[in-house]
Amino acid sequence: MPVQEGATRAQALRRAIIGGGAIVGAAAAASGLPQPTSAASGEQDARVLNLVLALEYTEAAFYAEALERGALSGDLEDFARTVAQHEKEHVAFLEQALGAGADPAPRHDFGDRTKDAKAFAAAAVKLEDLAVATYNGQAVNLTSGSLKAAARIVSVEARHAAWIRSIVGDVPATEAVDPAIKEAETRSRLKELGWRAG
Repeated sequence: MPVQEGATRAQALRRAIIGGGAIVGAAAAASGLPQPTSAASGEQDARVLNLVLALEYTEAAFYAEALERGALSGDLEDFARTVAQHEKEHVAFLEQALGAGADPAPRHDFGDRTKDAKAFAAAAVKLEDLAVATYNGQAVNLTSGSLKAAARIVSVEARHAAWIRSIVGDVPATEAVDPAIKEAETRSRLKELGWRAG
């Protein structure tokens, strides 16, 4: 992906978050997502975006490490190479949007999940499902501009989830409505998959 194109996308995301955008919260509420616990604000946007940044850091590191270790081939390797680039761009988008407020990249310990193809595939399914559930869970806590920007990422994460499920022979979409989870559950599941804060 050319550097200039990535920079342009990151700038567009930053403009969407800072400048606001079309109000799409009604669509999120109609889809059965949880209601916000407090009014959306710039401060809350930063907290939510740092949560999904932790998730994106983990995804990017997971795919990069799996590719470096060379245990993947065929469809799994094609998937990992494509998604690794997407996750790297997602990290850049969020870092650009948060500016100096972006949390630093955490440490990771993926263990055998990046050494063995079968373990990799199982972890990738969990990680991509977690990404969709996290974005859905936080959607109603964002201001309209940030929600519009996040929606551009979660749609790609959903495609990743369907893709890896297809590769391993799972049904791409088991339910008509995706689950939405809270911050504590996201962090708990990230830790199970190898995320280490600090």
